[in-house]
Amino acid sequence: MRTYPFYLVSTPIGNLADITHRAIEILKSVDLVLAEDTRKARTLLSHYGIDVRTQPFHDHNKERLTPSVIERLRGGETIALITDAGTPAISDPGFYIVRALIEAGIEFTAIPGPSAVTQALVLAGFPTDRFAFYGYVPRKKGARDRLIEEAAGAPATAVFFESPHRIVDTLEAIAALLPDREVAMVREATKLHEETVRGTASEIAAHFKGRVRGEVTLLIRGAPRRPGRG
Repeated sequence: MRTYPFYLVSTPIGNLADITHRAIEILKSVDLVLAEDTRKARTLLSHYGIDVRTQPFHDHNKERLTPSVIERLRGGETIALITDAGTPAISDPGFYIVRALIEAGIEFTAIPGPSAVTQALVLAGFPTDRFAFYGYVPRKKGARDRLIEEAAGAPATAVFFESPHRIVDTLEAIAALLPDREVAMVREATKLHEETVRGTASEIAAHFKGRVRGEVTLLIRGAPRRPGRG
């Protein structure tokens, strides 16, 4: 198997069993693991008996830390990056270091695995031949509503991450803008209390009665496609 100085390693989005043999072997072999939250990383690593140094790498230190990571790689160390859950560089600081590695001419690869985006797409039952991932829903009402309107006009399934504390407000905003559009919400994917709820935004909001717990992925079915446009 070809080796690289840097690896972006996908990790479970909930169930610790959802990790590949290759990911485990890479995490065992590297000199250092960069992690958004080293406490969460240690839970995973300990579960698989992996004894490796860890270092925090997140949005608040990525600009300061990246130059030293590049120097370590140039010095011959091997490093892996993991996110809190899922695939690095999807709505996390992995994208930043990928750009830095490209600019520095350092080779890297990604170890594939779970992603909340693709998991939710499959569970929603909406068309998957075209989809758009919009990341986290903005906190401010104006920006949130503009993003929903943008997604609503596209003939592709829209996928969002949202906080359980704000999801009901977001569902109510979708209900006001798209009262009849199909929506799906996947909660606690791969975990014991996994749940997928489908319906209009108002129906889903009513289902939870204002109380939502756990990780949430929200999907809006794409706009109807014109005949002959696929």
